[in-house]
Amino acid sequence: MSSPTPAIPRRSFTIIFAVSAATAMGNTGLISVLPAIGRSVGIPDFMVSGIFSLSALLWAFSSPYWARSSDRHGRKPLMMLGLAGFTISMALCGLVVSAGLAHLWPPMVIFGLFLLARSLFGLFGAASNPATQAYVAERTPPEGRTQAMASLAGAFGLGTVIGPFLAPLFVYPMIGLAGPLYSFSLIALVMLFVVWRYLPDRPVAPEAQRPRKPVVGGAAKEKAMWRDPRITPFLVYGFIVATCQTAQAQSLGFLIIDKLHMSPAQAQYFIAIAMMFGAVAGLLAQWGLIRMFEMTPRQLLRWGVGVAALGNLIVALSPGYYGVVAGYAVSALGFGFARPGFTAGSSIAVGIEEQARVAGAIAAVNGINVIFAPAFVLLYERYGPLPFLLNALLMTGLLVYAFRNTALKNADPKPVPREATTMATLEKSDEGGAV
Repeated sequence: MSSPTPAIPRRSFTIIFAVSAATAMGNTGLISVLPAIGRSVGIPDFMVSGIFSLSALLWAFSSPYWARSSDRHGRKPLMMLGLAGFTISMALCGLVVSAGLAHLWPPMVIFGLFLLARSLFGLFGAASNPATQAYVAERTPPEGRTQAMASLAGAFGLGTVIGPFLAPLFVYPMIGLAGPLYSFSLIALVMLFVVWRYLPDRPVAPEAQRPRKPVVGGAAKEKAMWRDPRITPFLVYGFIVATCQTAQAQSLGFLIIDKLHMSPAQAQYFIAIAMMFGAVAGLLAQWGLIRMFEMTPRQLLRWGVGVAALGNLIVALSPGYYGVVAGYAVSALGFGFARPGFTAGSSIAVGIEEQARVAGAIAAVNGINVIFAPAFVLLYERYGPLPFLLNALLMTGLLVYAFRNTALKNADPKPVPREATTMATLEKSDEGGAV
């Protein structure tokens, strides 16, 4: 991990890093155990996926409000609000799961309560993410900001690897699959105390604060951005990529349970291993290969969907568990290329004064895409390989689109800057948090 710039005290940055890692760890850990929970309680697979969809939509709609609120009320209070929302939401989810595992209520009642409990994270947990990024950015000079934000992105990446690894260890004998939820809630509670007690919140000079007007924008301007021919192809590309990646991640657990012919609790360890391989492959792309080979946005747009198509095809055709893990890792590598590709491509397609609006449009793409995840899981219930075959088909179509569309073909041939890779890592973690 790169060390942060001296402008922000090391202890303060360490706390911010830990907050981001804890949130990512809890969310990816929940994603890894939810298929097993759904099967154990008796909730239909596609409805389990819907729990994440509503939370992610609420996250996408509430994030701009919390970003503006952090401008008015300060970064530390919003971090604490987000951590409190995460803590309470995860604890309530644990109680609901415990009730479901004990068969105290019918599965549909458990589903409704789970939906409401998780929605609290989408509404209030979203407050911490913009606050942490703004806290670091406004306390870091421009020449050191990229390094600091790259280090912050490392926290999200680390959390996505650790979360699925820890989740099976938290499946305690007495409380079973609800254990990870209680454990991640406790971790967030500890971080809430650390932020309250040890994170300084000294005022920042007004000239150093994040400007509000470009972030908020008007409805007409945001609508125009979606119709802007410079940006629309990248948003279309990004929406399909994000949809396929979310659908694959939410279908994976069910596929592994069925492949291994195990009980959901027994299969949880193998689900965690598969998700860890995928997370490591994505980090390998974004932290290593892109910079090592100085890949350009145009190259990433093409290689990303091509590799992701191959990975999904491997998953669809694999008869056993190890082939599924290998295919998932290959597809995660491809998505790790594709996401910085459309993020960087859209950013360099407009001027500096339009960067905030482009970032807002990309954030919306990364949140709204989850509405289709339940449909992919429903396809899995009909025929196991179908969602992965559909993903491969869509990725192949995007590969053709990347070669034929003028805007994508003319993406800046310069290597993707470090900022764009960092932004893509942060956006993926935001979505993972939301779902």
